[in-house]
Amino acid sequence: MPLSSASLGDLPDDVAGPTYDRSRVTAGIVHFGVGGFHRAHQAMYVDALMNRGEALDWGIVGVGVMPQDARMRDALGAQDHLYTLVVKHPDGSLEPRVIGSIVDYLFAPDDPEVVLQRMTDPATRIVSLTVTEGGYHVNQVTGDFDPNDPALRADLTGDRPPVSAFGYIVEALRRRRDAGVAPFTVMSCDNLPGNGHVARKTITAFARLKDPGLADWMDTHVAFPNCMVDRITPVTTPADIDALEARFGIVDRWPVVCEPFTQWVLEDDFPQGRPPFEDVGVQVVDDVVPYELLKLRLLNASHQALCYLGYLSGYRYAHEVCSDPLFVSFLLGYMEQEGSPTLPDVPGVDLDAYRHQLIERFANPEVRDTLARLCAESSDRIPKWLMPVVLANLERGGPIERSTLVVAAWARYAEGVDEEGAPIEVVDRLKDQVMAAAARQKDDPLAFIRNTDLFGAAVDDERFASTYAAFLEDLHTKGARQTLKELEDRLGD
Repeated sequence: MPLSSASLGDLPDDVAGPTYDRSRVTAGIVHFGVGGFHRAHQAMYVDALMNRGEALDWGIVGVGVMPQDARMRDALGAQDHLYTLVVKHPDGSLEPRVIGSIVDYLFAPDDPEVVLQRMTDPATRIVSLTVTEGGYHVNQVTGDFDPNDPALRADLTGDRPPVSAFGYIVEALRRRRDAGVAPFTVMSCDNLPGNGHVARKTITAFARLKDPGLADWMDTHVAFPNCMVDRITPVTTPADIDALEARFGIVDRWPVVCEPFTQWVLEDDFPQGRPPFEDVGVQVVDDVVPYELLKLRLLNASHQALCYLGYLSGYRYAHEVCSDPLFVSFLLGYMEQEGSPTLPDVPGVDLDAYRHQLIERFANPEVRDTLARLCAESSDRIPKWLMPVVLANLERGGPIERSTLVVAAWARYAEGVDEEGAPIEVVDRLKDQVMAAAARQKDDPLAFIRNTDLFGAAVDDERFASTYAAFLEDLHTKGARQTLKELEDRLGD
């Protein structure tokens, strides 16, 4: 049964689908970066509201600006923008649900003007983003806007149609201002500390290079709420597509798979209104920052802690790593002794229970989250998620051994060859730069961490530099698993 509006009435009894009339849904949100996470998270929450008879004027229009986004255009367009979200439970059971909250998908290169018309429509009151951590063009150390991306440079010169998400947002806001239409709210849903603050800083900095007066207007009139988002969503595999058809009879060109857990903590700053997200479990709060830091320094940083060492030790999936008692001890030790002490108070959260729940989530064998996915784009992740823990503990005299070992493991991984001599495909927007640094470290053990754009002046701290160099040597001479075992044996004494 190919998925489409016409086939919704024929869904199996064990597959949930929209209970609302999709023909009554109108668009209120434009979203840049429709990938697996957006469809497992924000679009799912909007769909849940619609199933309650709410938010029918908050349908989502997806926008893709990258060449690879044409695939999503084709997949969603062929099935009336429906898709299947499959929750994978640890016991092997699957819980599929057809999501109907995406009402259109625009591949921006096809017709930039259509995208801008949708964004300038007064009905569009939120423009949201999941464009990855690197999509905000931030210098990792200074936090300042970096305008050197080719797409940004193209949008800053001449009067051509936009090509970047920033270009579309700024041009749409300019048109709304000039037409006297209230601005939409810009809602970042990426894993960044203070993601709303970051979006405000970088997007308005981009605008200031084009039109300083517009940037001033944006500073005064455009809201950029912070939020924290959480749901492990691995890459959909051909096996996932085949299983959906074999077990449920649904032919879906691009379903999404995810873990059962989901969380969204959202700052309530939406001048033009928002869906009543709190009705479906979203935590709407005054201050998101404690929740953001909790997730970034425990969940996201722990993903970094397990992926490089796990890969070098021969594992390929997160659940394999978290079935190994040595790695569980290491991860809990990092979270308890290095990550958690750097956190502010998080209202309503039992930190010990949260840490152990993370291990259970990582160990879900059905999710099959690949270490290769977790190891990708490290230059956008380690500086934001793990280095703040290192720096905070250096300042307070706290322990840094486990987090520093993770940095050394990234440097070892970036050499591009594993401990058996097999090649590693390093995926990173700064691939050439980080691999070149890794290639020099046998002659200069500190070569990798001399990159001030990633590590600032951390190399000048004797405790960090000496700890790092010792771990890097051990990784080369003893291997990842033995290095890890010796560290845990020493710290456990």
